[in-house]
Amino acid sequence: MRSLLTASAISLAFTLFLTPVFLRLFRRWGWAQVIRTPELGNPQHQEKRGTATMGGTIFIAGSVTGYLVGCYVGHNPPTASGLLVIWMMVGFGAVGFIDDFLKVHRKNSLGLSGWRKIAGQVFVTVTFGIGALLFPDASGNTPGSAYISVFRDIPLLSFMALGLIIGWIVYLLWITFIGVAWSNSTNLTDGLDGLATGAGILTIAAMSLTTFWQFNQSCPAVLGTLNEPACYSTRDPMDLTIIAASFVSALVGFLWWNAPKAKVFMGDVGSMAIGGVIAALSILGHTELLTVVTAGLFILGPASVILQRLYFKATRGKRLFLMSPFHHHLEFLGWPEITIVVRLWIIAGMLAVTGVGLFYVEWLTHL
Repeated sequence: MRSLLTASAISLAFTLFLTPVFLRLFRRWGWAQVIRTPELGNPQHQEKRGTATMGGTIFIAGSVTGYLVGCYVGHNPPTASGLLVIWMMVGFGAVGFIDDFLKVHRKNSLGLSGWRKIAGQVFVTVTFGIGALLFPDASGNTPGSAYISVFRDIPLLSFMALGLIIGWIVYLLWITFIGVAWSNSTNLTDGLDGLATGAGILTIAAMSLTTFWQFNQSCPAVLGTLNEPACYSTRDPMDLTIIAASFVSALVGFLWWNAPKAKVFMGDVGSMAIGGVIAALSILGHTELLTVVTAGLFILGPASVILQRLYFKATRGKRLFLMSPFHHHLEFLGWPEITIVVRLWIIAGMLAVTGVGLFYVEWLTHL
């Protein structure tokens, strides 16, 4: 518990108090937002041109710093699970950083091409997926598993039942889909001041509650106890909670500066890092399908984009939304930005609470 509290406090203080220092550096380096005003068709976004961007580097650094300090203070060395979450966070963040840097350097909205961005994401997730099935603990549990999971692994849905080679291929395809999907979903959601930050806080805080509950209900080293059917075989659930809490605290401190009207934008480096953490926690916490509910707000953006394109093709040019993703549709309806952000935060909170509630109800059924 000392590690958890220390990590959270350090991460919060880092982003809350050091962000102005980073902003001065960002302005000196010319890291300013490029706004596609003519293409967006929304003059309200014109005033955001020149706002400091790539702020995701701040909360990535803050969460990693808090996690490492917390581990040191609590005499809990970093585990394979915690380091894998950091790998996904930093790896996706690096892809986003390259994309942001190219936009800033070229002074236009053209960063990495779509396929190059996906190639970087695939590399990060494949290496993560391989590492997730290595490093067994004393009980033989690896950070990840070769099963599809909802509240825990589903015994009948094992990738390795397909054979070793085919099993590994299908497993890595599944992990890659999860990582790329969540990374791009959070990236599409980051379109209004504070939207992705607040939604990330609510979502990952809920996921940290599930890993903390898994820690309290961990399967004993010697099976046969009364609570065996309800226990969890998740490896390092407390360490997953610590890194999740560090990330949430870093986002809270960052939100102080990112809330409307934002002094800094997180950029692709930040939005992709949030997606990486969600993906990693869902895989290592064995809640892959449950996360569709817990992080449901981040599905709204890409779902609206897909529906817009399908409707456009089916109706030969008509549009279902005034603009996609969905939060821009609400802007064109005349909703104030702060109203859109707060109401979508409320939806994110309700979905996060629903995910935690479903997790708890499933645990009760095993008692």
